[in-house]
Amino acid sequence: MSRIQLDEDIRPLSEFRANVAAFIDKVRETKRPLVITKRGKSAAILMDVSEYEALLQKIEMLMDIHLAEKQLSDGHGINHQDAKTQIFYRLDQ
Repeated sequence: MSRIQLDEDIRPLSEFRANVAAFIDKVRETKRPLVITKRGKSAAILMDVSEYEALLQKIEMLMDIHLAEKQLSDGHGINHQDAKTQIFYRLDQ
């Protein structure tokens, strides 16, 4: 996901309402999220669907890594050779 450009990617709700289609096109084209404000405070984010899905995949991967690290620190891991043996056994079935 591209970084937000503060001078272009923060818009008030009234401007968003008046130009919804144009803002959606811009988000799709730039791949940058749009921050929508209400009464001067951030209220919502509009993101491109593919960027949103990529963000979810990254979060899921980080959660998996965190879980794996916790399991290893709790002593629930197996050594590399045993893991390889288990994988090859499952592939052969």
